[in-house]
Amino acid sequence: MTTKEFRLPDLGEGLTESELVAWHVAVGDLVSLNQTIAEVESAKAVVQLPSPCAGVVTRLVGEPGATMAVGTVIAAFEVEDAPAPARNPVLVGYGAPVERTDRPQRRARSGVAASSGVTSTGSVAERPRSTPPVRRLAHDLGVELELLRGSGEDGVITREDVQAAASVVSVSPVAQVGETRTPISGVRKRTAEAMVSSAFTAPHVTEFLTVDVTPTVELVESLQAGREFREHRLTMLTVVAKAVCLAAARTPSVNSRWDEANREIVQFDHLNLGIAVATSRGLLVPNIPNAESFALGELADAITGLAETARAGTITPAQLSGGTFTISNIGVFGVGAGTPIINPGEAAILATGAVRRMPWEYRGEIALRQVMTLSLSFDHRLVDGEQGSRFLTDVGGILGEPGRVLAMV
Repeated sequence: MTTKEFRLPDLGEGLTESELVAWHVAVGDLVSLNQTIAEVESAKAVVQLPSPCAGVVTRLVGEPGATMAVGTVIAAFEVEDAPAPARNPVLVGYGAPVERTDRPQRRARSGVAASSGVTSTGSVAERPRSTPPVRRLAHDLGVELELLRGSGEDGVITREDVQAAASVVSVSPVAQVGETRTPISGVRKRTAEAMVSSAFTAPHVTEFLTVDVTPTVELVESLQAGREFREHRLTMLTVVAKAVCLAAARTPSVNSRWDEANREIVQFDHLNLGIAVATSRGLLVPNIPNAESFALGELADAITGLAETARAGTITPAQLSGGTFTISNIGVFGVGAGTPIINPGEAAILATGAVRRMPWEYRGEIALRQVMTLSLSFDHRLVDGEQGSRFLTDVGGILGEPGRVLAMV
């Protein structure tokens, strides 16, 4: 028999760590090649890790919630000495589907050491090496883990280390205001980093346009009632997505990116349309590749499918990469307008506000109309004011008078 170690693989996103979500096996389990043994959360999605071999699980490193550095050992197996078939494990979401037998999720075993503070080269990372329960205890007792030297195996900080340190920590007599702290990790951590990078790298300009979208509201209702679109969930967002594709073809600078290394503007010949989706894990932006080639019903299905899989937690990293333009539907929260931050690597983002029934000038009189505000943020290195304004008025023109599409195609 031979012992085979399994190291946390590089998920292909340029990241150095992932958070362990759950184990699907326990020590002593017999597993097959490519059977899912764990789920980890990268900055973009939850990924299932397959077993690299067939054998018996002899060790699991880390508890759910622990941050694991790429390259560190997270599991070990006892395998037969005979050579295994030359097959590589496939990360779910990164290759062909892998047949697997679902196993009931096991409760994490207590006492399993976490390797959250070790980098792939063995150096100590910013987070002290300890388990999530120990970090929580340290927080509750007011102990700074960065100042402690761990007495556990490989220098891991234990509960006893924290309790000993707490006994000498002076406590201020001043009453403390109640608060709850939540560590930033996974999607929220990556989103925060990306938004800060975008806000302080790309010179943002935001323009607003308020439009009477009553004709589009009536069009959506009419199409949805017809036989052709009965099986599709047609919404205002669907029409906005189609309008963006048409308008971007007339103003291609909004569908480009800035190449800092070569000091070049890269113009895309396709539009991968990102749709911002609010989930329990944070904001995700899956995209529709080549959205410009989709018919209205196909766009409706694609948007519905992306939202459902993102909220279910089954979205793949591939679906979250490669976007070239983003739409953020802030109107679903009742918000009228905003100043959206551009998704890194893109030139612009469009936020659609809530559709509100309000007094509006219509055919020389004041009438109650369905009104929406569009907010376009763009990178001024790539898009100048004239181009941004032309794109925004094209989108608004389509929503205000859908028949204008005949003059644009």
